Amino acid sequence: MRSTRISAAVSGRTAGARRAATAAVLVLLAAAVPVSGAGAAATPSAHGPSAPPPRFVSGPCPETPEPIPVLEHARCGFLEVPENRERPGGRTVRLAVAVVPAASAKPAADPLVYMAGGPGGDAFGDIPFLVEAGLNRDRELIVMAQRGNLHSRPNLACPEIDRASAQAVGLRYDDPSARTLLLRAAEQCRGRLTADGTDLGAYNTGENAADFADLRTALGIPRWNVYAYSYGTDLALTYLRDHPQGIRAVALDSVTPPQTVSLPWTWSSAREGIDTVLRACEAQPACKSRYPDLDRTLAEQVRRLEERPLTLEAVPPQGGKPVKVVLDGGALLNLLVGNAVPAAEVPAALDELARGNPERFARARAAGAHPAVGETAYGLTESVACAEWAPGHSESDLLKAGRRAFPGWPDSVLTHAPQLPFQHEVCRVWNVPDRTGSQRVTPVSPVPTLIVSGTFDAKTGASWGERTARTLSGSTVVKIPGTGHFVVPQSPCAQQVLASFLARPTAPDTSCAADVRPKPFTIVPR
Repeated sequence: MRSTRISAAVSGRTAGARRAATAAVLVLLAAAVPVSGAGAAATPSAHGPSAPPPRFVSGPCPETPEPIPVLEHARCGFLEVPENRERPGGRTVRLAVAVVPAASAKPAADPLVYMAGGPGGDAFGDIPFLVEAGLNRDRELIVMAQRGNLHSRPNLACPEIDRASAQAVGLRYDDPSARTLLLRAAEQCRGRLTADGTDLGAYNTGENAADFADLRTALGIPRWNVYAYSYGTDLALTYLRDHPQGIRAVALDSVTPPQTVSLPWTWSSAREGIDTVLRACEAQPACKSRYPDLDRTLAEQVRRLEERPLTLEAVPPQGGKPVKVVLDGGALLNLLVGNAVPAAEVPAALDELARGNPERFARARAAGAHPAVGETAYGLTESVACAEWAPGHSESDLLKAGRRAFPGWPDSVLTHAPQLPFQHEVCRVWNVPDRTGSQRVTPVSPVPTLIVSGTFDAKTGASWGERTARTLSGSTVVKIPGTGHFVVPQSPCAQQVLASFLARPTAPDTSCAADVRPKPFTIVPR
């Protein structure tokens, strides 16, 4: 999962600093030059009996919001596949693809394919982080924009939701006006997309997984490796379950298991990640002495802000003029879940808040006033969330899960899934078919699988790595202390582990994890 919609949260890679506000549009000039293997038959499970085979067409690389130097040397184009494989003869979609060359002069024969988070995240925007982390050091790196995402056609961006998000930072997190903004935006986006003929029910994880199966076939690749993060791990596990052919190894970063993910599930991860940050402070003598009893401080501040929200003017982290923000209990929780305030600063930020200085949290909240409009494909976000995560659990179930996670906190905070406010109501507007029967199926596989989790991750709790591994007999589970969501780009140790795994999938060297310690927490003088 990735922070979404009205939440001002940002991922641990400081996404707001790396992209412009206006997303570029990809125009794929159809050179129609097929690469090796183009037109080859897809796996039988990927297509109906009369559906056309997948097709890769060479073309220019996307015009990204910010320049990505490695794309100057990449082989690009698009994959053409059916929008809905259950409806042969229907329209097709085009998914942007880049094959980034290996840095090594003698690369391995089996490339690495990347599955981005979200759902709806910009895979191409992640390329600089992947390259910096060494993912193309010894093999080609293949990046494909998932169906509906930026640089693919159709693009299921919802600028209506982006604008609602910007307005909502000046409202209470659960304010009726915030609800109205979001529901109206979802309705407007849905109406616009469906009027263009988009079959929103076809933008799901099953179709997404089949796209990657088709990509391997269309590129003529006998075997490849998979690296996925956040929602991408939900996708990767679905892909492993439904299309196991040609997969050499799978690396899962910040795991979201398809058999488990739901709106109530988000609460257990929120509790685990926040708790681990607070316990890490207790383990550092200076932090423990300066910031005692952070559990109580947090609970008190959530209750206080929910009862008496603060309305402030704050300068966003990216600079610019001050904007109006409202800081209430729901906003505070979601800023923590989204790592909007770096973990090393959380104890200091909570202490300052309790002493009347909300600046760190207010500035983090203000970041949401300037979203990168059009960057996130909320059409895919909502289609997946409403078909696969929301069904089967009522609003009451969600509230009960919140109460279990944070006993005694206000129900007005606990009634919304972290990062996904008003989601049940959004789903009634979005109105896509329930897919939980086919999607919430446990993957069982002997394929070597690496599961890497950050102990500070409050979106996809680290304990889910071990639980997910139970049905993956070739799995290796690694926890990186003091790291949050999207572990590999942040952790040199995780990068070493991943490189070792790709070299020796059945015997990776994970020893560095034992020596990793959380960074020292910020200590502000009294």
